[in-house]
Amino acid sequence: MTMDPLVMLTDVDRATDELLRSVADLDPAAVGAPSLLPGWTAGHVLTHVARNADALTNLLTWARTGVETPPYASREARDAAIEEGAGRPLREQVEDIRAAHERFADAGAAMPAEAWAFPLPTLGQSAAAVPWTRLREVTVHHVDLGLGYTPADWPEAFALRLLREVAAGAGDDWPAMHLRPYGIDHVLAIGDAPEPPVVGGPTKSIAAWLTGRGDGADLTVSPDGELPAPPTWK
Repeated sequence: MTMDPLVMLTDVDRATDELLRSVADLDPAAVGAPSLLPGWTAGHVLTHVARNADALTNLLTWARTGVETPPYASREARDAAIEEGAGRPLREQVEDIRAAHERFADAGAAMPAEAWAFPLPTLGQSAAAVPWTRLREVTVHHVDLGLGYTPADWPEAFALRLLREVAAGAGDDWPAMHLRPYGIDHVLAIGDAPEPPVVGGPTKSIAAWLTGRGDGADLTVSPDGELPAPPTWK
């Protein structure tokens, strides 16, 4: 998957269109149905997807103007906005996501080339990482809606980048392991142990398991035994 933020913005367009198609013909009552995220309904997930677009639009504005524009006023404000918006009618939810995405796309199109290198403290990376961050949010939360879109539908390049990101960001609370996705010549190491278990399988399946979106049933572990138990990924 390309690192070019302008190219990745087109991937965000595609992923957003796919999510909107998934919810377009839902029964309006489905907005209150449980999602695959504990404690969240489908409405919570949809509202979060919309507000995340606005949060990342703020970061692009910060990078473009140099004026500090945090993604959210506070964690409490973020959570309150999701809670307040979760019960809205489905049509309103869909239009909210579409409008928020258009604002995000416009902000991306307005970025001069040099602004993509602007360091964003709240992200811990430059603005060039914002399109990937948005793509990850839309694509993973599409699964969380529980509407038939699963990690098996993820593009291979997306799954590999997600897998590498999770492995690179794993903290001390993660069990040591080596990951061997099919078709990848080198292992991805988590932790530092002399002989960690080696987990192998399809890239999408490993990425889904590490992010709590799959049970790892089609994965192998060597030496024979139980799969390691990664902590909840956020």
